[in-house]
Amino acid sequence: MDDRMTVERNAGSPHVHGMSPRLKLALDFGPLVLFFIANALMGIFAATAVIMAAITCAVIIEYALEKKVSPMLLVTFVLVLVFGGLTLWLSNENFIKIKPTMLYSMFASVLLIGLIFNRLFIKVALGSMLNLSDAAWRTLTWRWSFLFIALAILNEIVWRSVSTNLWVAFKVWGVTTLTFIFAMAQTPFIARHQIDSDKSPPVS
Repeated sequence: MDDRMTVERNAGSPHVHGMSPRLKLALDFGPLVLFFIANALMGIFAATAVIMAAITCAVIIEYALEKKVSPMLLVTFVLVLVFGGLTLWLSNENFIKIKPTMLYSMFASVLLIGLIFNRLFIKVALGSMLNLSDAAWRTLTWRWSFLFIALAILNEIVWRSVSTNLWVAFKVWGVTTLTFIFAMAQTPFIARHQIDSDKSPPVS
């Protein structure tokens, strides 16, 4: 993902109606790949400009096809423009580096606040694909919240400890791999708690 939870959307959520899986994957992961390539060729400031342009294109394309933009993409879009803009304006790469921390913290906060008010936002996002009990949705909410908190902490440790090039590699490939592994690890739990809505009630 950019920090749009790229993998969890690809692995665990239905593709956006009317959008092919390949195009969805390109919109999700494309900006990150371009960010990685641009950083390798031209440095972090050029890469920041590239990802700002790429995610803007992703928003435009998704809106053109769907007449709406997903909340996760909108949040990521805003944070990329804000922190990317500060990075370029102040010539300080630290702003783009803390953007993932803010994004993951925001995701975790939304999920946890939702639990407090009995709102299961993961169910809202994935309910059209998965049929689970509210107890199972709450468990998944806790798990994803802890993952986002862990990623926020990990990002802070990494960007403060390694070179910019290594941080970019971590952001693009490390976070994506960790998120994918985590999403796949939830599969047995989901399978155990999936409710088969197609089953007809027994005939008396």
